[in-house]
Amino acid sequence: MGHSDFTATGLRRLREVLTRHVDSGKIPGVVALVSRGGRTHVEAIGTMRHDGGAPMRRDTIFRMASTSKPVTIAAAMVLLDECRLRLDDPVDTWLPELADRQVLKRIDSPLDDTVPARRPITVRDVLASTFGLGMDMTALGTPILNAIFERGLTPNLPVEVPEQDEWMRRLGELPLMHQPGEHWQYQISSDLVGVLVSRVTGQSFEEFLRERIFEPLGMRDTGFHVPADQIDRLPDAYAPDPASGEFLVWDQAKGGRWSEAPAFQGGGGGLVSTADDYHAYFRMLLNGGTHQGRRILSRPAVELMTTNRLTSEQNAARTTLAVNNVHISFGQGQQGGWGYGMAVRTYRGDYAPIGQFGWDGGAGTSAYADPVNQLTGLLLTQVGYSVPNPAHLMNDFWTTLYQAIDD
Repeated sequence: MGHSDFTATGLRRLREVLTRHVDSGKIPGVVALVSRGGRTHVEAIGTMRHDGGAPMRRDTIFRMASTSKPVTIAAAMVLLDECRLRLDDPVDTWLPELADRQVLKRIDSPLDDTVPARRPITVRDVLASTFGLGMDMTALGTPILNAIFERGLTPNLPVEVPEQDEWMRRLGELPLMHQPGEHWQYQISSDLVGVLVSRVTGQSFEEFLRERIFEPLGMRDTGFHVPADQIDRLPDAYAPDPASGEFLVWDQAKGGRWSEAPAFQGGGGGLVSTADDYHAYFRMLLNGGTHQGRRILSRPAVELMTTNRLTSEQNAARTTLAVNNVHISFGQGQQGGWGYGMAVRTYRGDYAPIGQFGWDGGAGTSAYADPVNQLTGLLLTQVGYSVPNPAHLMNDFWTTLYQAIDD
């Protein structure tokens, strides 16, 4: 085996570690893909269901959950490259619902206890997740978060997410939690990017992604739902009972929420995909925006996405969440920085080096690329973060993968 690859011993250990998690009974099945240099190695272990059934396969389709974010952001970067968007343009032209914002005086203020926004929201604010609204797990129970949930503005709630114009109308009824540009906040920005792209292009978000990202990269199995003739490739998704560990089906494959086209194409967590599709995308980023000689994104666009875009002040809330609330994230999320649509490591807190970029998904997915080692890793399962098991699996995957490097 050549230099700049993986050791045979390392890949064997990787398989052993993944098999141990499946054999524990806590993870029904997993697909892992690792690549370095010209070599790609895939493991498909276990079954599609917790009680057996069809085996996991390399082409199994997964709900990517928040691992959608690093991919869907590429649509906005195409528009930056083509000068159809500028980073410091106010978004009011395309998103008039967000013009003339009011901002809460405090995070726990009543919704009418506000001051005017100091400036308009810009494209940069939306791409960097700093436009002023988002998920804050340390502020659960506040009037603003209750209002976000009640309006169906985030996925995975009993309230269905409405189509994009109605979603924007409901979003526009709310004050901001923070002044534009002040604080990084999770999720809503990523969904807002999709609406922005759709309104700038006059196409649906999925149509534009398919035309400019998915088809050029050969990502045939990536989209916002699974066609009926492919639904057997999608496993049921589980959210095990936190107390007993009993496997509870959170989303069935047949008749579930990914079995038909959604009303809202959510850039924050709506994609389904496969290991090979995601590999093509992350290798394109590692290649500075090209795929098989074809340019998908400019090198500067890729650099903006995959390097830290946040000041320490903007990132303070994220740092607090990662350090003081590890019981929520099980230790995931301590990478330090955030680019556009993805985390970026700005300090070495585990086996991965500074510069690694990507993100994890709450349904049990993990996707990162590492420019230092020219390494890509994908770990796909369908067990949600209601229990720590998928996070432990991810942690062990990355710990073992970094030991498998042959250098």
